[in-house]
Amino acid sequence: MSFITGVGLTPYGKHEGSSSLDLMSRAARAALDDAGLKRSEIDGILCGYSTVSPHIMLATVFAEHFGIRPSYAHAVQVGGATGLAMTMLAHHLVDAGVARNVLVVAGENRLTGQSRDASIQALAQVGHPDYEVPLGATIPAYYGLVATRYMHEYGVTEEDLAEFAVLMRAHACSHPGAQFHDPITVADVMASKPVAMPLKLLDCCPVSDGGAAFVISRERTGEAGVRIRGCAQAHTHQHVTAAPALSELGAEISIARAKEVTGLAISDVRYAAIYDSFTITLAMLLEDLGLARRGEAAARVRAGHFSRDGAMPLNTHGGLLSYGHCGVGGAMAHLVEAHLQMTERAANRQVRDASIALLHGDGGVLSSHVSMFLERVR
Repeated sequence: MSFITGVGLTPYGKHEGSSSLDLMSRAARAALDDAGLKRSEIDGILCGYSTVSPHIMLATVFAEHFGIRPSYAHAVQVGGATGLAMTMLAHHLVDAGVARNVLVVAGENRLTGQSRDASIQALAQVGHPDYEVPLGATIPAYYGLVATRYMHEYGVTEEDLAEFAVLMRAHACSHPGAQFHDPITVADVMASKPVAMPLKLLDCCPVSDGGAAFVISRERTGEAGVRIRGCAQAHTHQHVTAAPALSELGAEISIARAKEVTGLAISDVRYAAIYDSFTITLAMLLEDLGLARRGEAAARVRAGHFSRDGAMPLNTHGGLLSYGHCGVGGAMAHLVEAHLQMTERAANRQVRDASIALLHGDGGVLSSHVSMFLERVR
């Protein structure tokens, strides 16, 4: 058993003069304060990777910088699924008695500390070094290929994908820490600059500075506890050229395993926090996870199903698409928001019921998946 006892999150956007370690420290301090713990009580640390500061021992570098001496330290690299993969590992560590309080932290000054070309080059390395990278493909290009195929197979349109960007922006407008606060329309998305067709600028998450952290503990703190009910992973491929059919991707596998571990069904879920690096990512994952039928997620968005006041509130902070994306910390903001919702501290974003939450992370090009159920206990 494990509990998420504290969370910390910086605003995302520009943080001029702040290093990755600075942003990680800011989020970590907030998480410890939220948990009511001292640095000396942290005996484990899990750290996400950084493309701006690619140190081969980033976890212990941060531990030294932050002033802690953990008995367990580990750095994790599973792309966009890293945040939830670290949470899953922390869950197992405290459940096994290896550590009592594990600090999970990530952050980057990717917007101000790295050039656009360097960022594109770093992210392009998910491609196969012989068969993909030499062709000049980037992350948006890979997802553009996936989107084209998915649209062909399930009748999804560019306007359908735009609905997800509009929803995430609407949610971000209510969060003071979001990178973007200007509402957008489907027409705005359609008119935005082409990036990798059919994906346009507003179909893509931004590059951001920011940090996120949380503490996973053996024992709960506070009146309302958030327990990790169970989780599972799936890894079907690394490269697009080796990917299985769209109907056989890892999200379906990981969610099936997570449901089996927890005994929960999708009908039990009251709040969803789903990875959304691109609009096509969110559309596909919602359908792969069983939150909508194939090709029908956009219709549910239009009907208000995933709105804050809808039947299944989704990414109420604005997600990667509008809260921002600072590398590993980007998706960790999803868990922070879920925790705030579950402990009824989400202010004007508070939903009616977040007693059981489903979180899902995606790494690479729909390559690595982590599905996780959280449960509120009183």
